[in-house]
Amino acid sequence: MKEVRTLYVDAGEDGVRLDRWFKRRWPHLNHIQIQKLARSGQIRVDGGRAKPDTRLAAGAQIRVPPLPEAGPAREKGQLDPREIAYAKSLVLYEDDEVLALNKPAGLAVQGGTKTVKHVDRLLSAWGEGLERPRLVHRLDRDTSGVLVLGKSPGAAAKLAGAFAKRRAQKTYWALVYGLPKPGHGVLELPLMKVGVGDREMVIPADPQDPRAEAAETEFVTLSRAADKAAWMALWPHTGRTHQLRAHMLAMGHPILGDPKYAADASRELSGALKLQLHARRLVLAHPSRGQLVLEAPISPEFREGLRRFGFDEHEADPDPFHPSSKRAHR
Repeated sequence: MKEVRTLYVDAGEDGVRLDRWFKRRWPHLNHIQIQKLARSGQIRVDGGRAKPDTRLAAGAQIRVPPLPEAGPAREKGQLDPREIAYAKSLVLYEDDEVLALNKPAGLAVQGGTKTVKHVDRLLSAWGEGLERPRLVHRLDRDTSGVLVLGKSPGAAAKLAGAFAKRRAQKTYWALVYGLPKPGHGVLELPLMKVGVGDREMVIPADPQDPRAEAAETEFVTLSRAADKAAWMALWPHTGRTHQLRAHMLAMGHPILGDPKYAADASRELSGALKLQLHARRLVLAHPSRGQLVLEAPISPEFREGLRRFGFDEHEADPDPFHPSSKRAHR
């Protein structure tokens, strides 16, 4: 870009940092480049100098100076036609502001030192820069189901805000060891992280511990298989790492197929099953119109669990957390 331009901060970007505002539009810029442009006064906010960590207000006027051109894309990061087709095959819903995917079990949402295949990389199928969809929440690697993204900075900010303000109703399906009693309720149990890297876990915490984070899960029993296993609907009112897995273990009913949050009895019952946790349904406000109701077909891994215990996916109430539904599952 060789000319000076004036752009405005979108309403959904209110409060975003100046450097992140630039990175969203020109991902090839690094922090040092943005810092240099700001320090030299070439970037201005409402006519004045601003630091990279300045929080922007909706409607603010940004002076954008001539920027370095993006270099050729690295071949290593490019998607081949098969990867693009695979990414597109995951689409549950798409419009000009929202993208929803049915994330398969085993696919990480973001990359890491040992993770080269992940959803974030596949988003290049939709383009780069402002065209690239943005993650607004996460799912564990081995959890399948609904993953929603924003297709513009403003849409992403509004969707992320719905999660942060607990305005998104998330319904997970899980197969757990034993029969929870009572069959429905709300578990409020603070959690904290222990360990590092692959050994990191979350465990119940004393509310007075400074590391403790409030965590709340609503649960409903959908069906039972004798006294061995239960099919549960879980609604995490908060979004802590591994919350559902840690909460069900703390209740004495670990999710089947979970190698980390398990007991000897649940491991034995699980056999070869993979993690029996599926993000089935997500209800939240659309960034600009109406309401989104997104539902993901069950994964092969979860279907195998239902088959093992004789459950029929069509028996489940689509909204098990409605008061009338919960009464029926007492």
